Amino acid sequence: MFKGSGGGQSEINGFLDKGSRLSGELSFDASFRIDGNFNGKITSQGRLVVGEGGVVDGEIQVREVLVSGELRGNVKAGERIHITAGGRVFADLSTPSLLIEDGAVFEGRCSMNRGAGEPGVPKLVAADEG
Repeated sequence: MFKGSGGGQSEINGFLDKGSRLSGELSFDASFRIDGNFNGKITSQGRLVVGEGGVVDGEIQVREVLVSGELRGNVKAGERIHITAGGRVFADLSTPSLLIEDGAVFEGRCSMNRGAGEPGVPKLVAADEG
């Protein structure tokens, strides 16, 4: 388990360990961590974690992504994409919130779809309202 973005604990549905390789389609409920290599399509209403040794290449559509390893392809996140200091992203991104830490690498395009009427996109609230 690990701390979720809301401060609560998140269940990990699955884990692809270092040294493992998987190609195909992946779907999960809550959270999935990849420390090995994955090539293919990932869909979920949950959180994808690409660990420090993880390499993901494909079409990704999830609620949230945390990247500490390497990510390539096209990524749509309904809430947020977070690239940590060691993360490397070579992809086109679509998300309402993008966090890139100092030391991270991002090469690609990003579309910030912040429209409150779009499905799966949270409504923006002013800092003094929330």
